Amino acid sequence: MIKILTVVGARPQLIKAAAISRAIATHYSDKIEEIIVHTGQHYDHNMSAVFFEELKIPKEKYNLSIGSGSHAEQTARMLMGIEKLIVDEKPQAVLLYGDTNSTLAASLAAVKLHVPTIHVEAGVRSYNKRFPEEVNRLICDHMSTLLFVPTRAGIESLVAEGFKEHSEAKADLNAPKVFYCGDIMYDNTVYFKHVVEQAKETIVDKLGFSNKKFVLGTLHRPSNVDTEESLLSIFKAFEVVAKQHNLEILVPLHPRTQSKMQGSAFDFVKNNPHIHITEPVSFLDMIALESKAELVVTDSGGVQKEAFFMEKPCLIMLDETPWVELPETGTAILVGNHFDTIVDAANTLLSKKDSLSYPPIFGDGKAAEFICEQIIDTFA
Repeated sequence: MIKILTVVGARPQLIKAAAISRAIATHYSDKIEEIIVHTGQHYDHNMSAVFFEELKIPKEKYNLSIGSGSHAEQTARMLMGIEKLIVDEKPQAVLLYGDTNSTLAASLAAVKLHVPTIHVEAGVRSYNKRFPEEVNRLICDHMSTLLFVPTRAGIESLVAEGFKEHSEAKADLNAPKVFYCGDIMYDNTVYFKHVVEQAKETIVDKLGFSNKKFVLGTLHRPSNVDTEESLLSIFKAFEVVAKQHNLEILVPLHPRTQSKMQGSAFDFVKNNPHIHITEPVSFLDMIALESKAELVVTDSGGVQKEAFFMEKPCLIMLDETPWVELPETGTAILVGNHFDTIVDAANTLLSKKDSLSYPPIFGDGKAAEFICEQIIDTFA
């Protein structure tokens, strides 16, 4: 039996973990023992615990309850806690997702103890090291033994950094193996879209939007929500798009954004009949909302991909994206938080919505099974 220690800490990682845990439970429970560690990086119930319940992720064995703090403080506390668990549990490998401080801390702890790291969502690059996520994924990739890459662009990035895609050597820290596997988030979208379609009632019905055309918006990045000016610019652009296209704007409000909503931005949204604010929603609820939206506007790396999976046009409220393939398809446009850019890009995508094409660039929806097979081949 191969023992792996899976470390998660943020909403996107919990969702990704569901795909691997589901594959293990369905096909590989006699070969892989998974021990889940939750760092507690996200501790709001709607952003964390509810995902374990809803996505049927096995209950974590350990919760470090780290909570918020500076990058240094948060990472240091995680590093200490994860190191102790690796020593106690003696896993054959540590399984990590994405690019959070939880990912960074776990990869550091594992490499210092000479325990192989498996990095799911390797090779993703924005080429902007001012983003902490870019630093985290770069470091994790270069300390990993198995790297599972969601897109061909990610493979090209790793090869440019000195990795070999087709290594025949036994996988090792000094001879890592790189695999193109597709995106496990696509696995989840395929699976949970079917679950949502079978439901008698979804959040769309509960919110009274089943007969309305709407734009789905999410925002939480510091560049968008930390100043009143940027928040107000975004919401004013939302209002114009709503009026021009006879749409409603629905915004599930991230806890971070909620804490920043004050002053003129708060007053503008509070009194605006076109913009509807809700509490944070679960992954299944997001799938339901994305499936019915006319347009998705987001600064979330996960949501911009989910929009593509659901074949919905998307405005990305960033100046760059690690998912470079999305703008290249013409189905998504980078808009930052600029009023005119948001309005113009929304007009562009909504005008040609029915003619957009969504090529299969994120795999076949079976990435999790492929990853499990490679883990078994490597560590059995």
